Amino acid sequence: MALYELLDSILAGMGYELVEVEQSAPGKLLRVFVDKQEGGVTIDDCVAISNHLNRLLTVEGIDYSRLEISSPGLDRPLRKESDFARFMGKRVKVKLRIAMQGQKNFAGFIREINNGVLELEVEGRRLQVELDNLDKARLVPEI
Repeated sequence: MALYELLDSILAGMGYELVEVEQSAPGKLLRVFVDKQEGGVTIDDCVAISNHLNRLLTVEGIDYSRLEISSPGLDRPLRKESDFARFMGKRVKVKLRIAMQGQKNFAGFIREINNGVLELEVEGRRLQVELDNLDKARLVPEI
């Protein structure tokens, strides 16, 4: 089982959502970004997750020297259709793999997500982007 799928399944069982996993060279730093629906991630959540994953990763024989658990931050990355549905109406910045209308970078509001197609409102016009064409998507922090 791939590391992402393993962690996703374990964290879901604990009531958390796996947002992203970053792994430097094998056997080095393993950084895990998690979120939860209500109230965001606290330091106590990070401690509990770290303790649990330390044991799990040892049992699974996954080599790492340092484990970091963190919230995804205010500019949280969005990847899955469920991420876009959860943040409907929020402002996002997206970078495309293949340019549309002569550009790859857009900022707009999430208006709809359906069957792998994201609809953004960008400067008063609607833009439909296939999720497969997204290179990166992040929330724009509301301050």
